[in-house]
Amino acid sequence: MEIIFKNVSADFKIGPIRSPFVLHSVNMIINSGAFTAVVGHTGAGKSSLLKAMNGLLIPTEGKVIVGNMIIDAKKNKKDLKAIRQKVGMIFQFPESQLFAETVEKDICFGPINFGVPIKQAKEITRRVIKMVGLDSEILTKSPFSLSGGQKRRVAIAGVLAMEPDVLILDEPGAGLDPQGKKEILTLLKKWNQDRGLTTVLVTHDMNDVALYAEDVIIMEKGRVVVQDETRKVFSNNELLNQYSLDVPDARRLQQKIEDVSGLKFPHVCLSVEELADALIEADVL
Repeated sequence: MEIIFKNVSADFKIGPIRSPFVLHSVNMIINSGAFTAVVGHTGAGKSSLLKAMNGLLIPTEGKVIVGNMIIDAKKNKKDLKAIRQKVGMIFQFPESQLFAETVEKDICFGPINFGVPIKQAKEITRRVIKMVGLDSEILTKSPFSLSGGQKRRVAIAGVLAMEPDVLILDEPGAGLDPQGKKEILTLLKKWNQDRGLTTVLVTHDMNDVALYAEDVIIMEKGRVVVQDETRKVFSNNELLNQYSLDVPDARRLQQKIEDVSGLKFPHVCLSVEELADALIEADVL
C-alpha cells in the first residue's frame, strides 16, 4: 500500500495549546512494500509524520493518500476508523497501553472493536502470537506478569491482529536490551519482506537504519528535506554533516580504516559483515 503526501501542513493542538506547522508543505511518496526509516533531531516532526499517516494528525492543508484512502481536513471520524484499521501504529513503549486481564483479551480487543466475531478474533490472536515469537500458552497469562520484551511483543501482536497493510513504528526498540531490540526489528523486517507490509520506522539509531531500511527520510523543522536510498545517504558525508546525523558503527570503522591505511573501499559498508567482506576482498584480513 503506497503512501503519498501532497503539500501536507499540519498543526498540533491540545486544548488551548497549539504548535503551528509541526508539518510544513510535505511532499513525498513511500512505495508499497518499502521499509523506510525516518530520522532527524528531536522536534523535527518525525512522530507527527507518522500520526498523519493514520489520521491521528489531520492536515490543515493538503492531503495524505494511503492506498485508495484520503486523509484531509474534510475527513470525518467514520472514515478515519477504516484508515486506522489498515494503518497500524506502534508507539514508543507500546506495552504501556496493555490493559486487559489476559494477553488473549488484550490482543482480541482491536479486532472485536472493528466488528470481528469473538471466535474469529481468538483465531487471529493465536496466529499473531506465534508471529511475534511467543508460545500460545502465554495467552492465558496477565500481560502485567510478563517481561519487558514479552510485553513489547504482545503489544505489537495487538496491532498485527488488525491485519494492517501498513505498519508505522515510533522507536519500537526503545528501552529494550540490545538482543531484545534486535529480535523485534528482525521480526519487523521479516514481515516486511514476506508479506509486502509497507513499514515506516522512526529511530535515532543509525545502526537500525543501516541494517533494516531500504531508504531514508530526513526531517528538519517539520519538513522532509531528503528522501533517498539508505546506502546513498550514508555515502554522502556532506549531507550527513549538514543535518548533523551520525553514521552506523560499520561505516565509522570503515572511515577510520581508510584514513589510517590509505585504502578506499569500492562502496559504503553498512554492516560488520559487509565490512569484513570488503577487508577480505582488499586482502587486509
